[in-house]
Amino acid sequence: MPQSPHLAAEYHPFPNEGSRNWRQEHLEIPLMLRALDLPRGARVLEIGCGRGIALPVLAQHLRPLRLVGIDIDASLLVEAGHRLRQTETRAELIVADVRQLPFPDHDFDLVIDFGTCFHIARGDDALREVTRTLACRGIFATETRLSQLLSHPIRSRGRFLPWRAAPALAPRRRAGLWQSHWRGSI
Repeated sequence: MPQSPHLAAEYHPFPNEGSRNWRQEHLEIPLMLRALDLPRGARVLEIGCGRGIALPVLAQHLRPLRLVGIDIDASLLVEAGHRLRQTETRAELIVADVRQLPFPDHDFDLVIDFGTCFHIARGDDALREVTRTLACRGIFATETRLSQLLSHPIRSRGRFLPWRAAPALAPRRRAGLWQSHWRGSI
């Protein structure tokens, strides 16, 4: 998928670091799922899934009814596809931008973001799209600003998530470096 000049200037993929991938797969994701008490058997969307490190872990721990990973970088989704086949994980992979999600309203019960919304311009558009695609009482799980400042101080540019753009999302749970919000009535 060719990138627009604007997107190319804004988008920079993370390096593929084995030790970082291992920590995310074996420590960070299982801890986050437990700490935020995320639901099993739900329709789950991971935004910015990249190489698909989290998808097998999400499948194993959450036993989702549907699991979808999106990323703006088609080449990373090719790597994610290899990972899914190696781990025998069933998930859909879709090239998409979180600021313009290709899903109907209320299509997911759980949307997970491991920092993508902190790394993009127009985060308000992203939060509006997350809210639009969440079912009533659906959950948006993401990292906290502190997590981003510790792990990506330059890349996140000190950005906040613009919660004012998503008034339907109410705080649900906060646990260390992670947080979740739930969507009220539709």
